[in-house]
Amino acid sequence: MRRRGRADEARDGVRSLLRSMGEDPRRPALKATPGRVVRAFSELTDEGGVALAELLDAALFEERAEDLVLVRGIEFYSLCEHHLLPFFGRCHVAYLPAGRLIGFSRIPRLVDHFARRLQVQERLTRQIADALDTSLKPRGVACIVEALHLCMAMRGVRKQQAAAVTTAYRGLFRREPARRAEIAALLRSEGGAGPLSPSS
Repeated sequence: MRRRGRADEARDGVRSLLRSMGEDPRRPALKATPGRVVRAFSELTDEGGVALAELLDAALFEERAEDLVLVRGIEFYSLCEHHLLPFFGRCHVAYLPAGRLIGFSRIPRLVDHFARRLQVQERLTRQIADALDTSLKPRGVACIVEALHLCMAMRGVRKQQAAAVTTAYRGLFRREPARRAEIAALLRSEGGAGPLSPSS
C-alpha cells in the first residue's frame, strides 16, 4: 500500500511538471504520460534487487592466474543526478589476478549495478573499480568510462560529440605506467575502437 501511495505521489509530481511547462496533463495525448514516466524512471534506476556482495561473491573462483584480464566495450546507460537526463557509453574493466578470478559475465552486471541509479560519471567509474578491488583483492584494477551526456548535448553548451572520459586505477595500474599502456594498446587494437566511434 505504501508503494502504491508513493507511485501516486510520483504521478502527481509529473502532472505538476507538465503544468509548469504550460501543458495540460488532462489532454488525451498526455493523460497516460505520468504513469509512463514513473514506470520508465523505475526501470532506469532498478539495480536488479541483488546485493553487491551476492552479485560478486557467488562468481569468484580460485585459479593460478596472474596475467591481465580485460572486458572491454561494456555498454551502459545511466541518469545524470544533476538534470535527470541520460548519459551513456561504454566501460572497459581490467584486473591483474592474484590467484582469484571472477566470471566474465559478472563484470557487465557490476557496471549495470552502479549505472542503474542517479549517478555522476566520476563516481560510477570509482565505484566499479573499488567494488572489484574489494571483492577480488587483485594486484591491480582499472576502469575506463567514456560517455555522451545529454545534459551537455541537448542543453547548456549543446556539444553533441563531446565525450567525457573518466578513469580509476588501483594497485599496480596506479603505480606502473607500463600497465596502463598495455590496456591502452588493447583498446586501440582491432575491435577495440573507442566506445563512441562510428566504427564501434
